[in-house]
Amino acid sequence: MADSKSDVLQGTLDLMVLKTLDLLGAMHGYGIAMRIQQISNNALQLNQGTLYPALLRLEQNGWIRSEWGTSENNRKARYYSLTKAGKKQLGEARENWERFAGIMDRLLRATE
Repeated sequence: MADSKSDVLQGTLDLMVLKTLDLLGAMHGYGIAMRIQQISNNALQLNQGTLYPALLRLEQNGWIRSEWGTSENNRKARYYSLTKAGKKQLGEARENWERFAGIMDRLLRATE
């Protein structure tokens, strides 16, 4: 098992990014990373080497789209937003995660 606070269970990063964009709308990568860190009470810290390949993969899958814009700091930034296909994927991924979490809960609570 991973013991670093920045490690993310395989397959969960996509779900976290999709949910963040669903809740907050279009965001740049740094904003996404900071929101996930905030929601996790600093338990997760995503670096560029983790986040940007995930954003590229999500875009290639058609689940998010990107466009250039200007950040709060008046810098050029790529903003990501959820697509209709991404909203559908978010629902499916959430169902799968909840099913998996239920299985893990039952296994960890088993006494015999």
